[in-house]
Amino acid sequence: MQMIAALPLALGLLQATPQEPTPTKAPIKIFVLAGQSNMEGKAKVSLLRYQATESKLAPRFAHLVDGDGWVERDDVAIRFLDRQGPLTVGYGSTGCIGPELEFGRVVGDHFEEPVLLVKAAWGGRSLYRDFRPPSAGLPGKEVLDALLAKAREKRPEATAKEIEASFGRDYQNLLSEVTAARTRLIELVPDAATRGSEIAGLVWFQGWNDMLDDAATLEYADNLAHFIEDVRRDLGTPDLPVVIGQFGVGGTETTVERHLRFKSAQASVAAREEFEGNVSLVATDVFWDKDAEAVFQRGWRENLEEWNKVGSDYPFHYLGSVKTMCNIGESFGTAMLKLRKAAANRAAEASGR
Repeated sequence: MQMIAALPLALGLLQATPQEPTPTKAPIKIFVLAGQSNMEGKAKVSLLRYQATESKLAPRFAHLVDGDGWVERDDVAIRFLDRQGPLTVGYGSTGCIGPELEFGRVVGDHFEEPVLLVKAAWGGRSLYRDFRPPSAGLPGKEVLDALLAKAREKRPEATAKEIEASFGRDYQNLLSEVTAARTRLIELVPDAATRGSEIAGLVWFQGWNDMLDDAATLEYADNLAHFIEDVRRDLGTPDLPVVIGQFGVGGTETTVERHLRFKSAQASVAAREEFEGNVSLVATDVFWDKDAEAVFQRGWRENLEEWNKVGSDYPFHYLGSVKTMCNIGESFGTAMLKLRKAAANRAAEASGR
């Protein structure tokens, strides 16, 4: 198996991080939120506005509302690609929210020190190819040759090196996003110079593209295990708590074989002995919005007024349900805090306290 050659780039990026000042206060807690379109978040702000102000769900979202606008956290900042600032509504895809909103609330309410969320999420990405970790190596020559032939149907000048370079590209981009955030802490947290920072956890919410590909599903468990180990190594955090958001499209009652097979692959990673107590699986199917699904199945276009009160996107984006995205984010945050508490308890026992 060939190894992905981009690893030195990842290490170089992290080594290039400027020396942080000696901290005099508790470090900023940095949480990395990584994945594809559902980590981006596809629940429209327009739906949240309706449900937060005019529906029976208003009490559920009251903590997000500030008069005619939205609350901005002064203790939780976020960086999402080309956007950054205090955590508030709108840090999903354009005009949308994602899991970051309620995840940030949960961890922000818990820590006295500031929190920074770094989202590294791009739609339509796979773990098999785009996020492929270095230690997974490259697929075999037969696979690479087939991809090259396909690429040359559109671009005759495509090269084998280009194909190889596409494997792990977004793994490197994830590391770059973390590095960029750490080098610009002062822009995000006013007293960053007196605090320094620590990578406090990672949430992985991804899977659609791999679920659709039998070969990718077959490799998924091993690739995800490599991903966790490589991220921990490259971020210099060997015990980094990791939360895996399990695929949940279709809800708990889905009978789609691809869905079930893929969910099982994800669950098997969290169950590995080496990840006991430091990797957690969060089921997201329990948050499937049946109200939105019912309207979608009747025909959202034919029932647009009703649809605009419950959903805002297609099933593969969890129907663009605000309830679903907020519940998922909250559960991610709760799972992360449990992992961190367990780690603190283990450390205390090891030191004899």
